[in-house]
Amino acid sequence: MESIDAFVAELPKVELHVHLVGSASAETVLELARRHPDRGVPRTAEELRRFYEFRDFPHFIEVYKAVSGLIREPEDIADLVRGVARDLAAQRVRYVEMQFGPAAFRRIGMPDAVITEALDVGTRDALAEHGLRIGYILEFPGQTAGEDAVPTLTHALEHPPEALTGFGIGGIEAGRAPYRDVIRDVFAAAAAAGLHCVPHAGETTGAETVWEAIDFLHAERIGHGIRSMDDPRLVAYLAERQLPVDVSPTSNVRTRCVPSLAAHPLPSMLDAGLFVTLNSDDPPMFGTTLSNEYLVAGRELGLSAAGLAGLAANGVRASFLDDASKESLLGEIATVLAAHE
Repeated sequence: MESIDAFVAELPKVELHVHLVGSASAETVLELARRHPDRGVPRTAEELRRFYEFRDFPHFIEVYKAVSGLIREPEDIADLVRGVARDLAAQRVRYVEMQFGPAAFRRIGMPDAVITEALDVGTRDALAEHGLRIGYILEFPGQTAGEDAVPTLTHALEHPPEALTGFGIGGIEAGRAPYRDVIRDVFAAAAAAGLHCVPHAGETTGAETVWEAIDFLHAERIGHGIRSMDDPRLVAYLAERQLPVDVSPTSNVRTRCVPSLAAHPLPSMLDAGLFVTLNSDDPPMFGTTLSNEYLVAGRELGLSAAGLAGLAANGVRASFLDDASKESLLGEIATVLAAHE
């Protein structure tokens, strides 16, 4: 039987919860920081490593905003897409649903149509150069929903990227309360327009945020959702409905949402019958990759090769790929597992 490392390396994967800006490699961030030294981002590898040591989730958001501030031109966006595609393809990721927040670029005067063109160029290059298919989820930060929710929806509806797949909300969950009504309204409009709704919920706040996503944000998947385990009724609902929950263990540890990998609820979520997918969120910022998340799940959280293959298959089933592509990928996963066993 081959090692778990070799098995994970061969396993076909999809990535359903990863942010474009948060996926910028350290080399890319350093190059941009040297190009824009006034943006407050370190310009050496060691300083950047310390910059990525997060005190808590709000501090992570501050750092994320600083890195976003390095991206000043449309070509920077296209380059990000190409770089992320290269990194994912090297891990045998076949398809990614990329979270992208246009608000930061709108604020510096980049028109929606220009942002979209940059995404489209990067997407076409990702497929041509790496065979990686991309779907985009346009999202806005919950704490600035009063300013960003409607413009992000407008962008999605009037200037959609060719690969637009869904609509989301991220940022600081506790900051959503003042904007509850506008958040509900834009998700209702997105759903009515046929966009898949994939809000973050239950990452930094309790199960009530997950219920809000289910009851009012038309959630087809839950981003993070780890605090769902606080509410037995919610656990039962998620298990019964098999509503997918996109989990990112290393992210949760690095942003202090859970104290350690040993304390992560992923095994409990699986034991409870939840439909869980495995993701990397903002991998370079958290010192991880999607492949590493599979290794963490195997080595630190006790999943077998079959369990890891099950998570990979869950990712395929929970994706918004067409049925034929899903069946093909599921067949590949089964073949790799059979060869391992």
